[in-house]
Amino acid sequence: MGANVHDVVVVGGGAAGLSAALLLGRARRRVAVIDAGAPRNAPAAHMQGFLSRDGMPPAEFLAAGRAEIDRYGVELVTDRVVGIDPGFFVRLAGGRVLRARRILLTTGVHDELPDIPGVRQRWGRDLLHCPYCHGWEVRDQPLGMLNTGPGAVQHAQLVRQWSGDVVFFAHTHPLTTGERLQLRARGIQVVHGEVTRLVVEADRLTGVQLADGRVIARTAVFIRPGNVPHADGLLTGLGCETDDAGFVTIDSTGRTSNFGVWAAGNVVDPRAQVIAAAGAANTAAIAINADLVAEDVDRALDDHHAVGDVFTPPVEARLTTAVLGDRRHGL
Repeated sequence: MGANVHDVVVVGGGAAGLSAALLLGRARRRVAVIDAGAPRNAPAAHMQGFLSRDGMPPAEFLAAGRAEIDRYGVELVTDRVVGIDPGFFVRLAGGRVLRARRILLTTGVHDELPDIPGVRQRWGRDLLHCPYCHGWEVRDQPLGMLNTGPGAVQHAQLVRQWSGDVVFFAHTHPLTTGERLQLRARGIQVVHGEVTRLVVEADRLTGVQLADGRVIARTAVFIRPGNVPHADGLLTGLGCETDDAGFVTIDSTGRTSNFGVWAAGNVVDPRAQVIAAAGAANTAAIAINADLVAEDVDRALDDHHAVGDVFTPPVEARLTTAVLGDRRHGL
């Protein structure tokens, strides 16, 4: 391959993208990470649940990751990918075009939030979504759960594990008889009425206001937001198969239906925490490198034949492809 061709272009510079780049850099691959600079967890003050990094601010975590990949010659490009053309020509918003042998998408997910005053301002601070990420910090406090649709009741039951004082705001979504019984059985109070705003005093959430004027005192509120893959059409543009929710379908290594394209992290699983996203990307990186090695072997054999080499490779060499990766699809 030409000297200007990257072995792998990683689209997305969060925990997943940096983890994959670290492993591929250590494997002596030429790697570029394209980072648009809008991580999902940016509003959060701390990152939780990552062994040895519990409580670290997300910005510090990313800075440490960038420093680590730099040690292995990985190129970090601050830009946004606007398209990937056949042959893996990666077009950036700034005008640069990178050529890649393989693509790894780690672009994350977009959280769809209800259009209620105060929601976006408090998002990631005291309006929360993941009890595993934030529950400990608000344990035993008066908590709320805002009904945003399917799954909200089950989410409230999770939140109940961290506090005995949980109010379920039915908002504009009706509850079934079974759901009401489940909430009552765990001591979760149901408040009916449309939520009109989050009440904030001195830069802290203090309550939830309803359309009839009532204000229910709460110090933190959980929601279960809708999720949309944050891939700017790249997945569909590459022809990758997706499920009914729009998330790309992958195999156990992160390989998509399109040759040479892998995906990992929240763009595949919106509920994966940072440590899970990083681990999935690590698995994908190993598979990508194995696929590249298989291609390297095939090309080396072709080069030998091209110069008139009459040597017949032993059976082990001819079976390398089967061992290192399925090469049924070529560039």
